[in-house]
Amino acid sequence: MGEKKRAIWVFGDFRNYFQNRVTLQLISKAREMAGMIGGEVCVVVLGSQTAEYVSEYIAHGADKIYLTEDPRLVEYSMETYSFLMERLARREKPEIILVGATSFGREFAPHVAKRLGTGLTADCIDLDIDEKGLLVQRAPSFGGKLIAETVIPERRPQMATVRPGIFQELPHDFSRTAEIVHVPMPDNMPSDRVHIISREPSPAKEDHLEQAKIVVCGGRGMGSKKKFSRLYELAELLGGEVGATRPVVYLNWANREALVGQAGKQIRPVILFSFGISGAIQHTASIRKSCFIIAINKNPKAPIMKMADVAIVADAGQICNALINELKQRIRR
Repeated sequence: MGEKKRAIWVFGDFRNYFQNRVTLQLISKAREMAGMIGGEVCVVVLGSQTAEYVSEYIAHGADKIYLTEDPRLVEYSMETYSFLMERLARREKPEIILVGATSFGREFAPHVAKRLGTGLTADCIDLDIDEKGLLVQRAPSFGGKLIAETVIPERRPQMATVRPGIFQELPHDFSRTAEIVHVPMPDNMPSDRVHIISREPSPAKEDHLEQAKIVVCGGRGMGSKKKFSRLYELAELLGGEVGATRPVVYLNWANREALVGQAGKQIRPVILFSFGISGAIQHTASIRKSCFIIAINKNPKAPIMKMADVAIVADAGQICNALINELKQRIRR
């Protein structure tokens, strides 16, 4: 019998599967890191009637599924879920556990880490494996002014929550197979201190910014709310979405849903237009996976200009207007 592989676990949060792809994104990153440590990717699924989601996780890269399926798991309970996760982790001893930094994950993961007596880095924006085989967890710190690198050298498992939209999910592969380990509910389940009486989902908000192929992002360098509003016209002509920096949101030039940065969205468009943005680290950390960046700024030494593929030293408002006029003329031809 061969030596047991080092396992990277991803918690399978499928409750909003078709809108929230963070579990698939984490499976993709876990596959990359598993190759670096000679490990395997396992997804933990707790729920009822989960066959569709289990198949999806396998098709997107899971090597093994730990499945606990029971009608009592239809509704999320922090005590029940964290108890089952702790019990399974103590038995199987994974090297790493990754959880999406959703509202659910931000509650669930710290409870599991506390139960296991290990460390947890919250809201990571990148992960890596160092030369010692340790998980390097990168997350903003000091109000987003620095990116901290954290490792857990002794305690196991190494745990992190990761923001949605950071990593690219793998293509769906119908031919993939995986081992499914059925884990029954134990008899000694803890009694829940909180019981759900009723549930009413909030209306779904359409949010295409994280999935947009083209993003037009504006900062305070646009000069005014009126000038910033021109970015919406440009984005419409380009078939893209509008993003904003934190100062712009504070000035009420754009709504909170448009915020790109440490406290907002992580984006990875094919083309990013950056208008009047200096490039503070809390913003640039959220756009660095963009394929192609076009930055327009009056200051040639602005940090954003150094990371741009095309840097234009000019007034952001004037360039925006010129692009709008040119695109309109092309449409009329």
